[in-house]
Amino acid sequence: MTTQSLLFPTDLRQAWPRPSAPRPIVVIGAGSIVRDAHLPVYQRLGFPVAGIFDVNPHASRDKADVFAIARVFQSLDEAAATPGAIFDVAIPPENIAAVLERLSVGSAVLIQKPMGRDLADARRIIAICRERRLVAAVNFQLRFAPNMLALHDALARGILGDMLDVEVRLNLHTPWNYWAFLKGVPRLEVLLHSIHYLDLIRSILGEPRGVYCRAVRHPAMPDYPDVRTSIILDYGDFIRCSLTMNHTHTFGPRFAMSQLKLEGTLGAAIAKMGVNLNYPQGEPDTLEMARTDSEWSAVPLRGSWFLDAFEGPMSNLQRFVAGEDPKLVSSVEDAIRTMAVVEACYESSVSGATPIESIN
Repeated sequence: MTTQSLLFPTDLRQAWPRPSAPRPIVVIGAGSIVRDAHLPVYQRLGFPVAGIFDVNPHASRDKADVFAIARVFQSLDEAAATPGAIFDVAIPPENIAAVLERLSVGSAVLIQKPMGRDLADARRIIAICRERRLVAAVNFQLRFAPNMLALHDALARGILGDMLDVEVRLNLHTPWNYWAFLKGVPRLEVLLHSIHYLDLIRSILGEPRGVYCRAVRHPAMPDYPDVRTSIILDYGDFIRCSLTMNHTHTFGPRFAMSQLKLEGTLGAAIAKMGVNLNYPQGEPDTLEMARTDSEWSAVPLRGSWFLDAFEGPMSNLQRFVAGEDPKLVSSVEDAIRTMAVVEACYESSVSGATPIESIN
């Protein structure tokens, strides 16, 4: 049997370096993602949290009590006045721009994805960031998941060769009702979920030439818009790139799927995003790779998308501000390009397919 050590390096990168002297973090927003991901990760890494603010003071106090945060700010302006802080803005997309306008000139900020409700919002956000000289990144944390960092490292080393085929396949049940605020939103699946994969694919293949997309509803979920999506990204004549997303599979786990597949000229890789399966319990992430005509080999992973991926965006932002990282990975200047792809998906879905000529 072929072993992993014979075919693939055992030192593929799976974690982002920590800042040598982390700055205090001010958290703006006290919702479930802050409770379940941001604050547990900051606590585990020893990142200091200077305080927290939410328009619901009970939510702020609750998170402060659970995570031993010393200060609950009484207003946004009080939070924004914290000197030397890194701001973690984890609020609904329609409120992002108004908060950024209140931050001090030159502030560093990590913005919860998506970058607004649509491309128009994203343009407003980036204009504010430029005008106020904000050092701003968007929390596209899938890029920083251990299996995705390892995959990026393998690609950088040329282990899989030139990319020929990229495919994301989801066939599972997502309980959208867990998030009451999603009911009635005009855009759902692509904007709030597939955006992660579109952003990841951009980081692998670069900018697509265009998209073909059809996003559809489900009769059992009349209060929700797009819950199933098919997307093709155009990368020319030699790369096939597709995303097939079904969030309404209610027929048990046997054929449930949540994976990214890459095939190159020298090898292939399949990564599982386990958090999507049996949500919210989830399953561990995996990464397997193969050379041509070889057996598949599992890459041992240090963790999963949820929670370990949340280490990366804040670490990268902190290190970039300190001059320890040369690049801000998910800067607003990059993230708006992902928003442009999302916008194109929705435009394509509305414009419809090429009509088929009637044959008499």
